Amino acid sequence: MRTYLIIIFMCLLYKVQAQEQLKGVVLESSSGKEEPLPGANVYWLGSTIGAITNEDGTFTLPYKFSFNKLIISYVGFKTDTIAITENKFIKHVLRASDELDEITVTSRKQATAKSYLKAENTLFVSSDELLKAACCNLSESFETNPSIDVNFADAVSGTRQIKMLGLNSPYILIATENIPAIRGAAQAYGLSFIPGTWVESIQITKGAGSVVNGFESIAGQINTELVKPTTDDKLFVNLYAGTNERLELNTHLNTKVSDKWSTGLYLHGSTQRQKHDKNDDGFLDMPLYNQINVMNRWQYTNPEKGIVSFINLRYLSDEKQAGQVDFDPDRDKFTTNSWGSEINTERFEVTTKLGYVNPAVPYQSLGFQTAFSHHKQDSYFGLNLYDIQHNSFYSNLVYNSIISDSRHKVKTGLSFTLDHYDELLNTQKFERTENSIGAFFEYAYDDLDKFTMTAGVRIDQHNRLGFFMTPRLHMRYTPWEKSALRASIGRGKRSANIFAENQNLFSSSRQINILDSGGKIYGLDPEIAWNYGVSYLQGFNLFGRSADITFDFYRTDFQNQVVVDWENPFEISFYNLDGESYANSFQFEFNFNAFKGFDIRTAYKYYDIKTDYNSGRLEKPLIPTNRLFANASYETPQKESGSQWKFDATYNWLDSQRFPSTTLSAPEFQLDEYSPTVGTLNLQVTKVFSSKFEVYLGGENVTNVRQSNPIISPDNPFGSNFDSNFVYGPIFGSLYYAGLRYKIK
Repeated sequence: MRTYLIIIFMCLLYKVQAQEQLKGVVLESSSGKEEPLPGANVYWLGSTIGAITNEDGTFTLPYKFSFNKLIISYVGFKTDTIAITENKFIKHVLRASDELDEITVTSRKQATAKSYLKAENTLFVSSDELLKAACCNLSESFETNPSIDVNFADAVSGTRQIKMLGLNSPYILIATENIPAIRGAAQAYGLSFIPGTWVESIQITKGAGSVVNGFESIAGQINTELVKPTTDDKLFVNLYAGTNERLELNTHLNTKVSDKWSTGLYLHGSTQRQKHDKNDDGFLDMPLYNQINVMNRWQYTNPEKGIVSFINLRYLSDEKQAGQVDFDPDRDKFTTNSWGSEINTERFEVTTKLGYVNPAVPYQSLGFQTAFSHHKQDSYFGLNLYDIQHNSFYSNLVYNSIISDSRHKVKTGLSFTLDHYDELLNTQKFERTENSIGAFFEYAYDDLDKFTMTAGVRIDQHNRLGFFMTPRLHMRYTPWEKSALRASIGRGKRSANIFAENQNLFSSSRQINILDSGGKIYGLDPEIAWNYGVSYLQGFNLFGRSADITFDFYRTDFQNQVVVDWENPFEISFYNLDGESYANSFQFEFNFNAFKGFDIRTAYKYYDIKTDYNSGRLEKPLIPTNRLFANASYETPQKESGSQWKFDATYNWLDSQRFPSTTLSAPEFQLDEYSPTVGTLNLQVTKVFSSKFEVYLGGENVTNVRQSNPIISPDNPFGSNFDSNFVYGPIFGSLYYAGLRYKIK
């Protein structure tokens, strides 16, 4: 640690010299519209000086008069050579091609890319990839991605949760345009609050992530870029209908107000009001719900002065009803007539982003972000009442520059957060305020050939977590052509919102216990963990076509963890870790462009996740040790009219999963130690008629796999054995859907 800090300090002592820089943006032309192209390779002809484009498609390169030709390349696009006669901002659009390039692991048709050059192990997922599935909201956006595990929906709320490196979403920093978004009161259901059509791209980073975005990330970071008023369609309509009688409508309206101002209105409405009980246990297989989601987005662009700004206003209303088929909330709420649940959420957000790039010194930039949200959830689960209000304010100031030349880049800044929680669990009130102020410094080195490194450290003063330091380090080395060997290490720290993050456990008859240890969050101490990882990416040609393999291994060691213990079938206990808790994650991935338009993606994952409970060291419940993933996609050649066919199939196989112990239950309520294995198959076909109109048909779990007994003791929901949390597979069975997309450029 001491050596690490000395290196960073020495970097600060380098003499800062002004060096002329070339700055620009690389775009792709997709279905007639221009969108930023992250991960593109940009370099000077005849040199080793290059860069890759950022998430917004921008790049910065050292410039000399002798440099007169710029190469821009990306898989699936024609490689372009641009003549540079003067140092001015470059805007370039790459056109589609069948040629393959070394910087991605799949063809561009798959719309998923990994960089061979970045220090971080980051996967770029574009909107084209998201369209391979119904993708009605963010929680359903990872079905075709092996890096993220999507849990099956629980038996009451119907909400899917995600995992990375075998750890639940609270250990992942989930951001919207680099502003932490899915956290606190929004942790349980927040992924379903971001409609899929609002997403322009997703960046998934395994490991500790960047210190710029905060100290809470432990397993990784997921950043979602939203569509922009200046690049989105003037009109976009997406209509979806499923055999479960789920209906969704998404409408985007974008307009240019002036030369510098543009605005977009994004409307989402979804509903499911039909009761389904396919397994005849008397409980709904999925909740009834209504959601209204509205966002107004303003964009200001002034390239002459180097200013870009966004203002977002957003309102959400989400209402869910679950429980027994005969439950009527007007009649049965808080009675033992029938078991039911309602989860009503109202959320309001205001976010702003201001970016400034010095026109005279383009490698110097300043960014300022703010976000305010008010989240109110009123809910009950049978006789368990749970209400929460969460007011949150976030601000982050980031300055970017270089040291000596563009091989040495720095980011530094300040951040401030304020969170106020007001919770009511049955008759107990829990109220607390958390605030923190922090400073960070991140140094990135790129030798423009084989080695890159990103080293960061932040210090924070938190009113409940105290004063602490968060170091993080990412390195990439290229031992030979088309390869990337990466290593990372980092520390994370967070407050565990034990009720908001584990609301599913309220749908049981368990008694809730907090083993108070004198900590400052529910009487518990903060969670602290170190994450270590190595990854190797190798591209090669197989039968004359592009292919690649990836191996990665990550380990998370908890110094302290808030253990959620439900090994006693009649209790839920929260307590500080006494002993060890770790998560080992290994993944092997193989990607192959078998022939023109046809891509195969396969993966195998192994998890070893254990925690020392009060009853001994045990595997984490409901996590399969082994997982298999396979995805195949095919697109026919696009005709001049823009018409084509698209086909996609995804298969997931899950090993058996350990159930929490039921040995104390009566014999008729005891379960086996492990669940059966589960395999599911999803299919989708899309017919693109033109650049304006397309329709899609799909099926989820088309083999109709269904868990027949997701609820224990459904006949006596107010008895001591009732529990709805032993879900290891699909509940509803097969689900088919259809939809259409219409757009005007």
